[in-house]
Amino acid sequence: MLEALQFEFMRNALLAGLLAGVMCGVVGSLVVVNRIVFLAGGIAHAAYGGIGLAFFLGWPFLLGTSSFALAAALVMALVTLRMKQRADTVIGVIWAVGMAIGVILLDLTPGYNVDLMSYLFGSILTVPEKDLWIMLGVGSAILALVGRYFHPLLAMSYDEEFALVRGVPVRGLYLALIAMVAVTVVLVMQMVGLILVIALLTMAPFIAERYAGSLLQMMVLAVLLNLAFIAVGLWLSYAFDLTSGATIILVAGGGFFMSWAVDRGMGRLRRQRIPGGGHGGEASTGGG
Repeated sequence: MLEALQFEFMRNALLAGLLAGVMCGVVGSLVVVNRIVFLAGGIAHAAYGGIGLAFFLGWPFLLGTSSFALAAALVMALVTLRMKQRADTVIGVIWAVGMAIGVILLDLTPGYNVDLMSYLFGSILTVPEKDLWIMLGVGSAILALVGRYFHPLLAMSYDEEFALVRGVPVRGLYLALIAMVAVTVVLVMQMVGLILVIALLTMAPFIAERYAGSLLQMMVLAVLLNLAFIAVGLWLSYAFDLTSGATIILVAGGGFFMSWAVDRGMGRLRRQRIPGGGHGGEASTGGG
């Protein structure tokens, strides 16, 4: 891996991965504890409409995509607040319509010759330096916002009724959280693509939730796991000439299933150590 860092595109890719790992670890933890993974998936796929909008209007990628993703995210958030029973249906509709708008706008774009695979599956090796600065600025703003409102977010995430009683602006915080998810999705989409971005946003936080004793510990552990997944995924993609985004997700998936297997194994060991656990077998043998 060290020899690969002599190339500028690999250094940029590693820096982009580190920044994405931090954002996904923090924001993804809030997504997991608030049980809004499906909503985050809807935002990611609806953001495809922003890709089409950016190319059709000739806007920069981040401006067009983030604008469309934010609009779609806020609509989804308002729906989940007012129509909880029908939220999954409406999110699915916005998800599909957003992607359809993207496809149609790309069809209508004169002279369009963009490789859609780079947006579906990501292209971390082509992240330009200017986007690294944007990721750094936006990531710092997200971390500052989460730090400033950490305790209200904590209360909202685990006990919404208690948060309301304490005067926490739950509605405003929820909308702010959805906006942070949308921005994170757009920034990370360049790395692993819209199809895989939710995996990077949720796998590490889901693993971290099992071993962390608090939301803060969960965020820190999720960030560390994401950094490990991204570094190992980049090394493997370079060593074996594989698609970087997909390799990163496979590494994260391997960590996810390994964690699940360890939990299952530990659970079996605990059950076997329960006092009197062997009496049932002895009685059965005696009866036979």
